Amino acid sequence: MTAELVRGQNHTLPQTRLEIRVSAGSPVVAGATLQDEQGTVRGAEWIAHPGSPQLPGLEVSRQAAADHRLAVDLDALPGSVHRVTVLLALPTGSGGPLRFGSVAAPFVAVTGLDGTEIATFTLTGLDAESAVTALELYRRQGVWKVRAVGQGYAAGLAEMLADQGVARAAELAASIQETVTGGLARSVAPPPRTPEGDRVRHGVGPAPSPDGGQHPAAPVLPEPLSGPPVAGPAPAPPAGGPIDYAHPRRTTAPPAPPPAAPSAPPGSPAPPVAGDATGWSMDERLYNQIWGMFEDLARATAAYRSAVGFAESRMDQELDRALSDPRNRIGGAGDRARGTARAERDELTSRAREALDRDLAQLAAEAAVVEPALPAAYAGWADPVWHAYQVPMEMPMALRVGDLHLPEATELRIPLLVRLPLERGIWVDSGRTASEAASTESGRLRARAMETAVLHAARMLAVHPAGQFSVHVIDPAGSGAAALAPLVRPGVLAGAPAAGPGGVASVLDHLTRRVDLVQMAVRAGAADSLPPDLDTGEQLLIVNDFPYGFDDRAVTQLRYLADEGPSVGVHLLMVADRADASAYGPVLDPLWRSLLRITPVADDHLADPWVGHAWTYEPPALPPGSRVLDQVLARVAEARRTGGR
Repeated sequence: MTAELVRGQNHTLPQTRLEIRVSAGSPVVAGATLQDEQGTVRGAEWIAHPGSPQLPGLEVSRQAAADHRLAVDLDALPGSVHRVTVLLALPTGSGGPLRFGSVAAPFVAVTGLDGTEIATFTLTGLDAESAVTALELYRRQGVWKVRAVGQGYAAGLAEMLADQGVARAAELAASIQETVTGGLARSVAPPPRTPEGDRVRHGVGPAPSPDGGQHPAAPVLPEPLSGPPVAGPAPAPPAGGPIDYAHPRRTTAPPAPPPAAPSAPPGSPAPPVAGDATGWSMDERLYNQIWGMFEDLARATAAYRSAVGFAESRMDQELDRALSDPRNRIGGAGDRARGTARAERDELTSRAREALDRDLAQLAAEAAVVEPALPAAYAGWADPVWHAYQVPMEMPMALRVGDLHLPEATELRIPLLVRLPLERGIWVDSGRTASEAASTESGRLRARAMETAVLHAARMLAVHPAGQFSVHVIDPAGSGAAALAPLVRPGVLAGAPAAGPGGVASVLDHLTRRVDLVQMAVRAGAADSLPPDLDTGEQLLIVNDFPYGFDDRAVTQLRYLADEGPSVGVHLLMVADRADASAYGPVLDPLWRSLLRITPVADDHLADPWVGHAWTYEPPALPPGSRVLDQVLARVAEARRTGGR
């Protein structure tokens, strides 16, 4: 049975030798890119286009045409390829249409070698775009799937290639178009459109498609930049040896295979297994699996929302057509038209919800086996893993900073993981801009922001080996004393919280000097010449109530630490209301933009990097009455005193 996809939907591929058939109302350029597990196109040799139509396991057309057949052998692709993205573009300089909105919607079908359709997708909703990512074949949990994408680009082929990270995209796009222009001069014009359209379909008509409207803009989550990274933590350097402050990336050996999934009845999805993604270790497998769940939920919800929007739009159009006749506005005819249109809308919506519910059930089953298997760095504070906590011997690859969920499935929470070492600082927003802040008194909101920052700092201390992570605190007015008590009591801070302008200057001078010295040592290749009293471990600076207690020099130093610190192991955790710093004007805008903004209360300000949904962020919280934080920090303090023995 053919799966007729709408934007965002996916379908499992039953075989690996395929054809991708493209039918359009005007000549188009068809190509494809290969991507690794991180979503990266490694170079021009990973792009199939008319000027270079053949790659291992992939062949595309040699010229622009109204109809294409692309050959794909997934088993013949290089082992490092995890995604094949099919691209369509209108040729330039041919006198033809300049945008997809002026031609019939392209139709794409994935078929077997015998022509049997496996999945189809009609690219509706395109307007000013002259290039479009049609669909992608991707490997998930060892199984190849096809996903309908339909992402258009008004700036054409160059913008589309650049969006996939292709170097010198404009030059490559120009070369492809030059090849295509020469081919068009020798090609046969497509036949004129028939009254039935540009293509002949077998069986039922295409499934309802969304109108392709843009998602509302929102600040995008920092990871993954182009798919979940797969690198694991690098081993610690030997004592007394050079210090490597680069973010760890493993490249020396192939990753171990994921565990095999239990067998399942034919036709049913395989039972989920914790750690069934690829990776160098179980922690990395779980990390990649969580990002895969995140992406699946984003795209499944996008497909549902698009289908519902299409159903509503079609109902409105049918009602407009029916009621445009004055005779249908009065009496039973109008009522029947309304009832029919609403019934069709409800049927389409119900079918979309059934598909979403199936996806949600599968993801919920996966979450049920993944959550109990998470290590402490990824687990919530209520997880039993914290009761058996021991100070680790090496740094994990990521850290949990909260949970995310969507309104269609509020009970399905996806852990929000950020990579370690932190590649950007964190800003806990204490301002009244969060969605629940209106019901929270201003002073209490600031206190909750500081409590949230303490939980983040405590987790960072807990997941690092003894003596390899230090926390400094700037609390100029002492307003965070109550929230900081869990860190102060066991003595896990690098020093007492700094108060007053003098304390602010002292801490900033110390950390600025450390950044300068390490940068100079790294540039000179003389890391062993650092002063013996310099703490070479990772450093975290908590800043409360910024900019209180900061003069212009201190503000400049803070911006310097935000920009230069992460590369040499100095990170910011700011608790601030941006409005309090409004007197500085736009001078601090780069500072705020460089930080990951999170909130002390639930808020829907974060967006995923695939679809752009607004996700509700839930900050971490301790179970009521729990003593787990004190117990964990006591063990951290004991390990610091004994040197980790």
